[in-house]
Amino acid sequence: MRMLLRPAAEFDLARRLREGAATLGEAFEFTSGLYFRGKLLYARTFARTPTGVPGVLVIAPGAGLVPAEAPVDVGQLKRLGEVPVDAADRRFREPLEDAARLILRALPPRSEIVLLGSIASAKYVDPLLGVFGEQLLFPPSFVGRGDMSRGGLLLRSARAGEELAYAKVQGAVRHGPRPPKLPRLPRWPR
Repeated sequence: MRMLLRPAAEFDLARRLREGAATLGEAFEFTSGLYFRGKLLYARTFARTPTGVPGVLVIAPGAGLVPAEAPVDVGQLKRLGEVPVDAADRRFREPLEDAARLILRALPPRSEIVLLGSIASAKYVDPLLGVFGEQLLFPPSFVGRGDMSRGGLLLRSARAGEELAYAKVQGAVRHGPRPPKLPRLPRWPR
């Protein structure tokens, strides 16, 4: 993030960020690399939402659930960085719960909401479960995988056009043995 926010940075995304012409998804993708790139591609490939409801939302500390395509500038990114990702911190939890309630009201009853983040930690899961309950799903193939492995799995699935299976987060096994390493991805043009 420091490289992206550096005032002297002259690469395209840094310039657009200073102009407020970058998106939140682009900024997070730059700083998280494979992990977030996999999430974005997968979510964009398989999201199925009604008209008017964004299909790809990012958990933004202090801002709740924000569309990946939302424009963002340097000041906004810095403010996000000031809020710890911690369910016990109301600055993180309350905007997340408020946004989740808005999304829930905008969706048809019994809609499925898929979390593409880790369920091993309560920091995202507890606030979202409190709002979405049994409607909150995740790919069980995430259990035991680290960030980069989940990102690689999502990239492979999206590129192959094969959606992962989902299970309810509520009552799910959140920790498990590490699965075998994924095979190396072939180079893919951006």
